[in-house]
Amino acid sequence: MTATLDEAGVPGTAGDRTVVGANLSLPLFRTLSGVLAGHPYLKIVVDRAERTWHLLDTRVHPFHVDYIATRVLGLTMAELDADLDAFNASVYMAPERRFLLGVLSLHAEQEPDGTERPFLVLETTEADTMQGPLLEEFYSYVRERVDGRLPLLLKPANHGQEQELTAIGEARVPRVLSHELFGNRTRTCLNPGEAEGRLRHFRTAAEYEAVAAELGWSDIVAMPRLPDDVPRVAGFINTAPITPLSHTNVLASGWGIPNAVVRDLDTLLRDSGLDGPDGLDGAWVRYRVREDSVTLEPLPGRPELTRPAWHQQRIRIGTPLLRQAPVLALDRLRRTDRDSYGTKAANLGELHHVLDSRTADLTAFYARPRPPRPHLLGHLGARLGEPGASAAELRAAAAAYVAATVRAPRGVALPFHLHHLFLTSSPALQQGIGKLKMALELEAFDLVDPLCLNLQHLVGCTPMPDEVASAITGAVPELLAGGSRMVARSSSNAEDLPGFSAAGIYDSVTTVRGAEQLLAAVRQVWASLLSPRSVRLRHQAGISLDDTYMGVIVQEYVPAALGGVLVTCDPTRREDFRNVYVNCTPGSPERVVDGTVLPQQYLYNTVEGGGRTVDVGSTGEDLPSPTRLALARLALTGRLLQSHFGADDPDDALDIEWLMTDQGAFHLVQIRPYAR
Repeated sequence: MTATLDEAGVPGTAGDRTVVGANLSLPLFRTLSGVLAGHPYLKIVVDRAERTWHLLDTRVHPFHVDYIATRVLGLTMAELDADLDAFNASVYMAPERRFLLGVLSLHAEQEPDGTERPFLVLETTEADTMQGPLLEEFYSYVRERVDGRLPLLLKPANHGQEQELTAIGEARVPRVLSHELFGNRTRTCLNPGEAEGRLRHFRTAAEYEAVAAELGWSDIVAMPRLPDDVPRVAGFINTAPITPLSHTNVLASGWGIPNAVVRDLDTLLRDSGLDGPDGLDGAWVRYRVREDSVTLEPLPGRPELTRPAWHQQRIRIGTPLLRQAPVLALDRLRRTDRDSYGTKAANLGELHHVLDSRTADLTAFYARPRPPRPHLLGHLGARLGEPGASAAELRAAAAAYVAATVRAPRGVALPFHLHHLFLTSSPALQQGIGKLKMALELEAFDLVDPLCLNLQHLVGCTPMPDEVASAITGAVPELLAGGSRMVARSSSNAEDLPGFSAAGIYDSVTTVRGAEQLLAAVRQVWASLLSPRSVRLRHQAGISLDDTYMGVIVQEYVPAALGGVLVTCDPTRREDFRNVYVNCTPGSPERVVDGTVLPQQYLYNTVEGGGRTVDVGSTGEDLPSPTRLALARLALTGRLLQSHFGADDPDDALDIEWLMTDQGAFHLVQIRPYAR
């Protein structure tokens, strides 16, 4: 039987075009579909009991579950909401479920002659636990009812479904993996926003460097890979793939400017009418980045643009405590020590406290109301293997889970006090800082860069007072005596602030051995506070040079088999509270964010469970299943830590830098707020 809802006698919204029982043609698909991430899509429901299927009008029915409950089973929304999690389990997890829920999306493959061949992709929701036989049944049912001229592929929604399909031949169930379908996307929205400005398109780094000093607030910079030292401009366009967790995208997020990957920029310019003599460089455009689209529109002439809000921005910064403070082991610090040692050091000290004391409540994220649910503690119990546990039992289980999964780095924190002693020990440094402050006050920006470079040189060659040098070298006697490799990391009071992340602005030195190199590395980290770029960016944000100091973290170097960054959100869909985004690459975690490689990228659902591969990156290979399972534990650990470090708001996402040793142990080397 083929019928629309109204014809079938089911009461519904006027104009509802949902169809029951019909075979699916391409025209019907286009009539019913919506658009997601740039692709037309259609939600479908297979009713195994009635041996029919429902093609939902996407405009009217955005959620499968609502449709099934109210339009098929006759429940009210109040009845559904009262038992939503149990209902979800019945349609997404029950082995003998009545309904099979999925999405059909339309894609196109380019033929050698340049024509495009459309094909459909079938997938379930990411949390669906369909096993192999049910996946095959679902695919076969849909294949029989879709126009035979349209190829149909099944896309496993998570790693579990991938594993289930290994026992089923591709002749029976043709398939495509998520990273195969989307890894080479032509356009990817990284940071949403809108900007008007002058398009500056650079095909090489040399072209960019030739004019970088001239770029300003009204420019929109397009190039294959934007450098980490890009100035604050109106917008970014990457013409080669990057990760949403790159330093430049974290900066874009913190600055609130649009950023996207547009691999076919020439095509976009031509389609936008910007392919004239000024189209590639110098055209005035309106640049919009949305979740599912990237657009460029020409602006007539040279428009009168309003300076962005950040020109009047004034970031609040805590007053640094410069009184005498000792060099402390990281495990003796707490978050409240940030005004003496910097945010990074204080957060690592807090991590030690969380792992050692196990008194922190790591369940706050799950305890928050998620309407219509009063909380997600039942889901947390399932993830921790403690179904039905009480709130107190969950707190204990969460603390034990985190302590068993990750380690905090050993090391020491050098306070602002040592930096202050060093600066005040040198009249030349004090005079140079005075000149820089005057240039900033007078907005004599042509003098700022040379003054900064001169100050950085002075920091590098000024003798370190004996009390400062002995405090530094005396803090790590075992590492010095054993010739161990060390890492010196920045920990300023002018980073990880609301509206000012400072990602990639300050230096870290990862190849330190011996006392001489250690003192040189500390100088380099201190000097990075006076780099031309860091000074200009802080000045633009209203952060006074007088209030800015640098602490330093000295850690024992831990060799990394795998390194990366995770953020406790989906950076391309900020409203998604389920997923944690993990990036990694062999070796050091710095390689993930500096753009030298394209990392492997994963999303892990920390509510219903499951994970999926987003991109296999420059390696061209997915990680082995045991490693992906370990990353799932790491992702859940990040979510649990969010409950503590986001104490003012458990929904505040974290940015966590981590590494995994050859033995599979995870070390967290940095925890900070994720720029939003």
